[in-house]
Amino acid sequence: MSAQVSKTRAKLEIGGLGAAYRSGTTTPGAVFAALEAASRALDDPAIWITPPDRDRLAREAEALERMTGAERATKPLWGIPFAVKDNIDVAGLPTTAACPAFATVPDRDAAVVARLKAAGAVVVGKTNLDQFATGLVGVRSPYGVPRNPFDETRVPGGSSSGSAVAVARGLAAFSLGTDTAGSGRIPAAFCNLVGLKPTRGLLSTEGVVPACRSLDCVSIFAHGVADARRVLDVAHGLSAGDAYGRPLARRAVAGWSTVRLGVPAVPQFFGDAHAARRFEAAIDQARFLGATIVPVPFGVFEETAALLYGPWVAERVAAVGDFIAAHPDDVLPVTRRIIESGRDVPAADLFRVLHRLQALKREADGVFETIDALMVPTAPIFPTLADLEADPIGPNTRLGTYTNFVNLLDLAAIAVPAGFRDDGLPAGVTFIGPAMTDHGLADLAEDWSGLVELAVVGAHLEGQPLHHELAGAPLVRRTSTAANYRLFALKGTVPPKPGLVRSASGAPIEVEVYALDHARFGRFVAGVPAPLAIGTVTLADGSEVKGFVCEPSAVEGAQDITRFGGWRAYRAIA
Repeated sequence: MSAQVSKTRAKLEIGGLGAAYRSGTTTPGAVFAALEAASRALDDPAIWITPPDRDRLAREAEALERMTGAERATKPLWGIPFAVKDNIDVAGLPTTAACPAFATVPDRDAAVVARLKAAGAVVVGKTNLDQFATGLVGVRSPYGVPRNPFDETRVPGGSSSGSAVAVARGLAAFSLGTDTAGSGRIPAAFCNLVGLKPTRGLLSTEGVVPACRSLDCVSIFAHGVADARRVLDVAHGLSAGDAYGRPLARRAVAGWSTVRLGVPAVPQFFGDAHAARRFEAAIDQARFLGATIVPVPFGVFEETAALLYGPWVAERVAAVGDFIAAHPDDVLPVTRRIIESGRDVPAADLFRVLHRLQALKREADGVFETIDALMVPTAPIFPTLADLEADPIGPNTRLGTYTNFVNLLDLAAIAVPAGFRDDGLPAGVTFIGPAMTDHGLADLAEDWSGLVELAVVGAHLEGQPLHHELAGAPLVRRTSTAANYRLFALKGTVPPKPGLVRSASGAPIEVEVYALDHARFGRFVAGVPAPLAIGTVTLADGSEVKGFVCEPSAVEGAQDITRFGGWRAYRAIA
């Protein structure tokens, strides 16, 4: 089955929503009511464990709208709706960790939730997850599997599955997940989102059901880097009940013009050619932005990642082992099997591994003396639901290839979208740096995400006479337009060029999408001759990019070549 892209992926972003509030074009009451209605209309109940409640959200909106302008000015997230993974406490709402028998109703918020509420943000609902945050796939829940927004036959990613899907579906402006081994990054990649995994301890885990308490992080999902950074800035801070908390101490990262960017010397994709080609394109994009690419032997990171499946499983026993022993039939078999395997870990093995980890940390520090940051594929594969039915463990293990080592080595990371694979599915890369490089990595990621995507349809296609004008610009994807376009061979153009026109009846037209920085995009647009122009083009997956369009008057009397499906096919016989 080909990728089926959601038609409900409206982006809800903090900046735009805040501007709409300030201008008076909408209110929290209107926004919250629309979100609750959209959630019901979506018919994907597995996103939520505690879904949006109309009456509760109406009360929250009324309280916000009664505030004076001065009060609102003290709340940087006033009226911003967010979702919370259901292993993080929200006062008055159940915390289940995706195990109904485990449910409790806390009387106080987790520390990170309390900070966000104090800043004016409002909890929309509690989201689904792999039970006890055990998994990277998003299918290990008695509450069902949230549907991947791009292809319902694929996994949504976990364990923070519902948190990612809620943002991707436009049901929250941002969400909180947790990330012990990749749970805040893998779902981001599979849902085309930013997933910020902060340095351990920057976001308090007080009020979070632990998985591996010494490694756990609260993570942030958002559509853009700026939103994720804004949430981090509001939410970080020490709390009395979190012994692992750490104060923020910013550490700089070189900018794109000077950054030494490490990449795996021999990346692993386990046979997924689509993922491999997309990462090669990402490396090209990094070079285009000015990075010096440094191939890095990955042995130290691979060995560290493998440690997670040893003694740290025993830490999960310390977290929820007593509950599982008392309620074995209330826990999913795959979850119970994984966690209970930690009971067999001798204490001596734990100390042996801790000593080895310390040596690996020293070795990893040496790697970061030769580079400023790592760039890795967020996920080396994109499993289907059928893959997980056939093998519940193997794909999950492979998904941790580029995520498992990060918290063990006390690193910061941010996962960002990296275009679309040849099969139409989203791909992502993750920037990784030493502890406290969170803001520096966000700077890199924001510039990375700030490139303009440009769809070309004719003489700028690869192999065509004007392709040299895009020299060095990374190819993001080869695809086609939506089906409501017609293509015409324009008269008297040198070299010959087509005109793309939106039409009530049409067909998909072949395009190539390239990424340009803003300065180069501006120069490119300035050189486009009439009757051609750069406008907004809708692609086959429903997304919109900048692209070549044509004034309708210019195609009067021109040959309609839509039936060829693209300029290349027409030129082959012209």
